[in-house]
Amino acid sequence: MAANDTIADMLTRIRNAAMARQQTTEIPSTRMTRSIAQVLQREGFIGEVTETGEGVKRRIVVALKYTGKQRRPLIQSLKRVSRPGLRVYSNHKDLPRVLGGIGIAIISTSGGIMTDREARKQGLGGEVLCFIW
Repeated sequence: MAANDTIADMLTRIRNAAMARQQTTEIPSTRMTRSIAQVLQREGFIGEVTETGEGVKRRIVVALKYTGKQRRPLIQSLKRVSRPGLRVYSNHKDLPRVLGGIGIAIISTSGGIMTDREARKQGLGGEVLCFIW
């Protein structure tokens, strides 16, 4: 199935897999989804990220993380901010803080995909892709 908004598709797949308490989920591989998955892994929201397949059939396999005996998902919420119909940009001074710094905002900057904290530290603004907490 073709998706026009690959980021929203990625976030929805992760959200659905976490609600169903699945160990892993597969996401179609693009440069943007790979970068977002690496940021989520670096921040500790997801486990191992691997790539499978070749050519057009390449997919990213994401291992989800859970806490406690009830296996509550580590990712409580994923929210898409900037979308194809309404792009949201912010300079480094006005970058949003998610839940007072508990969550992260993923920003697409000229220096690559990074969290709001990293972008603030480097003095870079850009497109606010999503909020995760």
